[in-house]
Amino acid sequence: MTRLTTEIWVAAYLTRCRLATIPAFIVQKGDPTAGAVLIKLNTLDGRAACFQRSFDLITGERQWIILAEGDEHLVDESIVKQRGFDPDLWVIEIEDRDGRHLLDEPGMT
Repeated sequence: MTRLTTEIWVAAYLTRCRLATIPAFIVQKGDPTAGAVLIKLNTLDGRAACFQRSFDLITGERQWIILAEGDEHLVDESIVKQRGFDPDLWVIEIEDRDGRHLLDEPGMT
């Protein structure tokens, strides 16, 4: 099965967010072909969560898991650390008081 490039996946994700009236921004562009993606959910109350895509070795499925959550500055520090490990990393920020991120919808893994 052919996988989408990261750049195309990001563009589709941003479009889905825009259609759901969820503000979403590219904070850091990574490798357009195969860069990993982090999604930062900012609930605009000083708190945030960062999601990363993970591969479940038992089921073979991809899923989104929480990398960090809590005070926004701590989540930001976690993202900076990840960017230090992976310069090809994409970082997308979502701003939604209701905590919507769309990562749990079909087709998002």
